[in-house]
Amino acid sequence: MLLRLNVTDSRPLHEQVAGAIRRAIAEGECGPGDRLPPARDLSQALGVNVNTVLRGLRSLRDEGVLEFRRGRGVTVAQGADQRSVLLHRVRDLVTDAAGLGYSKSDLIEMIRGIP
Repeated sequence: MLLRLNVTDSRPLHEQVAGAIRRAIAEGECGPGDRLPPARDLSQALGVNVNTVLRGLRSLRDEGVLEFRRGRGVTVAQGADQRSVLLHRVRDLVTDAAGLGYSKSDLIEMIRGIP
C-alpha cells in the first residue's frame, strides 16, 4: 500500500493520514480483510509521528472502516470499500455546501426533504 500526504494540505496530519488510507481502500489497493502495516511502519513511510498515524487509524475505526483486533493488528472492515467511497462523497458535499454558505444542519434538512 503506497500512501502519500500532500504537504500543501491545510488539514491536520491525522486527517490526512485517514484520508490517504480511505483513498487506498476506495481505489482497491487494499480490501476487506486485508491487514494494514504496523503504525510504526506507516509513520516512517509518511514521515509523521506514530501518534499521528494512530489518531488517524482510530478515527477510521470509529467510522467503521477499520477493525482493531488484538494479536491480528489492524484490518480493513467488511464493506469498508463501499463505506469509504460514500464517506468521501459526503465529506466533499459538506465542503462544497460550506463554500456556498450552508451548514451541516442545513444539509441534513435538505436530505430530510428529499422524497
